[in-house]
Amino acid sequence: LAPVFSEAPAWWTDAVPEHKRLDVWAPKLFQHAGRTWVLYSISTFGKNRSAIGLASSTSPDAAEWRDEGLVVQSRPGDDFNAIDPDLMRDRDGRLWMSYGSFWGGIRLTELDATTLRPVGATRFIARHKSGIEAPTLVRHGDWVYLFVSHDLCCRGVASTYNIRVGRARDVAGPFVDRDGLPMLDGGGTLIEAGGTRWKGPGHQDVVHDALGEVIARHAYDAEDGGKPHLRLNRLAWSADGWPGI
Repeated sequence: LAPVFSEAPAWWTDAVPEHKRLDVWAPKLFQHAGRTWVLYSISTFGKNRSAIGLASSTSPDAAEWRDEGLVVQSRPGDDFNAIDPDLMRDRDGRLWMSYGSFWGGIRLTELDATTLRPVGATRFIARHKSGIEAPTLVRHGDWVYLFVSHDLCCRGVASTYNIRVGRARDVAGPFVDRDGLPMLDGGGTLIEAGGTRWKGPGHQDVVHDALGEVIARHAYDAEDGGKPHLRLNRLAWSADGWPGI
């Protein structure tokens, strides 16, 4: 397949001057209004001068993609980091983008269905002092579930990433874990942590299929020199409505 970008859009340089070439992070692919869209991040590791951009095409395997410009950005001095976008279409058709990494935590904004740009209030929905990123919003039954990654990624077998979840009746929150602790206060029920072989599981996504929900995430393989691998599992749901692997 052809890459989405063969050269960097001109606006990247103004938004994130230190961004390196075509090193694009955390893509989120979705269908909308007869086109295929991808949200993505540009940034520099450990800094919050970042931006979330948008591109579109006629199909996922199209040879040509159209730059759709900047969606949201963060700058030094902001209390958030504009990376790791996720898109959720709720049952009423409204579109919601969650995003964020470290700093003040995970944020939520509604996107206009025509422009795919933020409308209305943007709010924090989850925090964790030792690190939080990679949000995923999923509706299951009458609840909206917020999956996040806590702690530290990208250190091979020394990674401490772990996957947490909370839920709310409304997409705007408030999200709480199984013990009732708000995710804005660091809460989050553990879904998966590193074990003997697989270290630092995280940056998860949850997708629906005909049988339910599948969780995808990466983890570092202690039996393969610490190399990252993609892992897939079907989510199981408890009687009281909590997901597990």
